[in-house]
Amino acid sequence: MKEVFKALVVDKQDDQFSIGMKDISLEALSESGILIKVHYSGINYKDGLAAAPDGRIVKNYPFVPGIDLVGTVVSSEDPRFQEGDEVIATSYEIGVSHFGGYSEYARIPGDWILPLPKSLTLKEAIVLGTAGFTAALSIQRLEENGVSPDKGKILVTGATGGVGSLAVSMLAAKGYDVTASTGKSSEHDYLYELGAKEVISREDVYNGDIKPLAKQKWAGAIDPVGGHSLAAILSQIHYGGSVAVSGLTGGGSVPTSVFPFILRGVNLLGIDSVYCPMDIRKKVWGRMAADLKTDKLLDFIQQEISMEQLPEYLPTILQGKVRGRIIVHI
Repeated sequence: MKEVFKALVVDKQDDQFSIGMKDISLEALSESGILIKVHYSGINYKDGLAAAPDGRIVKNYPFVPGIDLVGTVVSSEDPRFQEGDEVIATSYEIGVSHFGGYSEYARIPGDWILPLPKSLTLKEAIVLGTAGFTAALSIQRLEENGVSPDKGKILVTGATGGVGSLAVSMLAAKGYDVTASTGKSSEHDYLYELGAKEVISREDVYNGDIKPLAKQKWAGAIDPVGGHSLAAILSQIHYGGSVAVSGLTGGGSVPTSVFPFILRGVNLLGIDSVYCPMDIRKKVWGRMAADLKTDKLLDFIQQEISMEQLPEYLPTILQGKVRGRIIVHI
């Protein structure tokens, strides 16, 4: 194997920020963990922040971003993993305070790694990645709280993004009546192709007016947006319904009242894909491989790019220009 290899490195010293390909050595990686030859990584919202000078994600510089990676074990002192094993590593501190997937090699703690499910290829696994895991975990939590296809329509906001588009497809495959919300009028056909029964605008969800209680429209919702629109969604959920929230691209402030919770028994479910316990993580990945995987999974790839192209593509996710998934062939 290589002693020196390529990685995308971001650096910030005083007010000077840089991003670009560099040669790094094995000694630059963490001292302990499973050494992985990375095959693919992906582009997520956190990765866009990590590659921005004011992203406030990276804790120490210089740094290798990339919160998702899949690859093959090169060496391991952990009995759970052997040389040649195909593995997935996402979340935890990867790409935030621990060197991530934008590198030919990564060294990752064994507790952060799970074996590739047998029915998934490495490429399919990275298409799912953190976005797919978040979507699947959202569905799992909704169903644990009584949401099922016979209960009524399910809303998915931010529906053209990674979490949203995968959630639309997974829900449709399970027989749900999916309403997809997007601010991109040009993407309606795409969402119908994913399985949405109805496509609505952001304004149809939140038009600037938040009522304590509004007309009941949806049995549940998957919301990677948050902010004021989340407050509007909560006021429109059926009695006993649930909302799974996993993001804050719409803001961190949610100006709601107690009325949806105490008068309609609505559940607000927080979805944490970062520190989700490994037993749950394995269960959800197993479910994605078994009954949430779509035969059109690779169609979610908007672009397959090289590491050298990352500086060009990383800003696009912060600009809302990404549809589905951009994967990085290492």
